[in-house]
Amino acid sequence: MVDSSLLQITISLRQVEDISKEIVTQVEVTGNNEIIWALKALTLIDLTTLSGDDTRANVQRLCTRAAYPFPLSLLEKTAETTLHKYLHTAAVCVYPARVKDAYETFEQLKCIDDIPIAAVATGFPTGQYGLKTRLDEITYAIDCGAKEIDIVINRQLALTKQWEALYEEVCQMRITCGEKAHMKTILAVGELGSMENVYKAAMVCMMAGADFIKTSTGKETVNATLPVGLVMIWAIREFQQKKLQIVGLKPAGGVRTVREAIFWMILVKETLGEEFLQPSLFRFGASGLLDDIDKVVRKNLLKE
Repeated sequence: MVDSSLLQITISLRQVEDISKEIVTQVEVTGNNEIIWALKALTLIDLTTLSGDDTRANVQRLCTRAAYPFPLSLLEKTAETTLHKYLHTAAVCVYPARVKDAYETFEQLKCIDDIPIAAVATGFPTGQYGLKTRLDEITYAIDCGAKEIDIVINRQLALTKQWEALYEEVCQMRITCGEKAHMKTILAVGELGSMENVYKAAMVCMMAGADFIKTSTGKETVNATLPVGLVMIWAIREFQQKKLQIVGLKPAGGVRTVREAIFWMILVKETLGEEFLQPSLFRFGASGLLDDIDKVVRKNLLKE
């Protein structure tokens, strides 16, 4: 296992890339294993829509697909006839203004207790708003039915090394979430400038009470990559060793294919352990990944 001490992030980006590549190529996934990994990935997705043209109808379609990703007729081809009861995404993720639409849709589908609603908040995606406004947005989303809040950190505080100020802000967000909602902290890694900043921002957010650390908003030029994921994993392991607390990981932005998802799952399995591959500890923030999962499942089932 790679040493996760803080000194390790002074190594070059190329070295981190080489290490992550070596880890994910240790496991070969072929044949029937591909569909197993694909279905596992499905259960780890925060199915997401974060577009300026989101409407109630868009969110209704998103929630329906989250609850019923495949037609029953397709799953009847499997030996496990009750498979459809367990195959749904880990959550849906929407803007605060669309949380009520998601909540009402899940009520109609009778799965409000099965699939949590996540809301991006705190001035997503930039975070360039006053703190009170950002905290009020968290409260609004929770009042509308959100059980998970994906906050975005103030990048200027990280870029100017104001780590105590960042800690205090995230603490306020943690207090606002309270016991009503899990909090995922979006680092926006593509805008942090260095692996050292990624590592330190991750540690600050975990110390402030984050339940998950999340790579990206999906709006940056560079989003979730395996090397930055490895640096965040090192931070998670370091935090776990020192504080005896386990924090989850959420890559978001750029994970669009089953093959990419498998690489991420292998990276997590080989570094944090197989027990980490469950919705309470690992998520994909994705809008298009489910499309490729559908293709893989249909390809494997229809050829049998």
